[in-house]
Amino acid sequence: MRAAPQYNAAMRICSFLPAATEMLFALGLGDDVVAVSHECDYPPEALSRPRVTTSLIQPERLTSAEIDAAVSKAFVEGRPSYRVDMDVLTAAHPDLIVTQDLCVVCAIGGSDVRQAAACLEPQPRLVSLDPHSVSDVIACVHTLGDVAGVATRAWQLAAEMEARVAAAWATAAAAPRPRVLCLEWMDPPWIAGHWMPEVVQLAGGADALARAGEPSRRATWDEIADAAPEVAIIMPCGFSVERTLAEIGVLESIPQLARIPAFTTGRAHVVDGSSYFNRPGPRIVDGIELLGAIIHPEIFPGRAATGCNVQLMVRGGRHEVRAVAL
Repeated sequence: MRAAPQYNAAMRICSFLPAATEMLFALGLGDDVVAVSHECDYPPEALSRPRVTTSLIQPERLTSAEIDAAVSKAFVEGRPSYRVDMDVLTAAHPDLIVTQDLCVVCAIGGSDVRQAAACLEPQPRLVSLDPHSVSDVIACVHTLGDVAGVATRAWQLAAEMEARVAAAWATAAAAPRPRVLCLEWMDPPWIAGHWMPEVVQLAGGADALARAGEPSRRATWDEIADAAPEVAIIMPCGFSVERTLAEIGVLESIPQLARIPAFTTGRAHVVDGSSYFNRPGPRIVDGIELLGAIIHPEIFPGRAATGCNVQLMVRGGRHEVRAVAL
């Protein structure tokens, strides 16, 4: 059994990762969180903390296609998509900094954070999270609990998460497994990777296009149509349901949708990806239960599906897409 370090009530924590911020608050460390990234919006109390990063792309002013083009161009040219506000970071005087090395598109990368942290005096402790599976997400709870001196709380939270995951798996174990598409971006289409294929499996489906633990990847609509997913989960990274619906019309220009069973049978759904799927935080368990309610409403009656159902209609030779609240 690992020894719990002595809890330092005066610890000052800076989180550069929304999922880590959620974990820290869930561990009862909200009062110790002194600065967060610009994307940290949950729990609501996190919104009151100083913002230590800024997006250099301003995604709220761009379409999905424009965001993808801007991020891709910055990556090719070796330019960052985010900036650390050194004034805020210095003023925070952090004892502990939490960052990530999983994806430099979704959040500021660990290398940039380490470079910024190197300018601080005294040097804070830096922890980087790199989850690729549901079990990795739960392990991150233990990691943060250990470094922050709240190992007992971490064990309790992790045990609660593990129990709910096990219950979902037991519920769906004997159910038929429809092919599921997890669409992490619409224009161009990206397939959700890392923990999402496992989330689909735990919820009673079979991921049609991704393998567990592998990164998210760009795809083509022909490839998606050939995989013939029976259920589609539209969960653009960083988008709310409202933001996704504002751009749902882009699907009307995709002729391959007529060959995708999920769209022709009314089993395509827009969900809140940021809250339940994109972020490897405690609410990933809510995502498993939500996905179970979408895939198998007959056996997941305790969790109502939320979001919108996307219906594809063909009129006069053209596609029309409309959203219906679940």
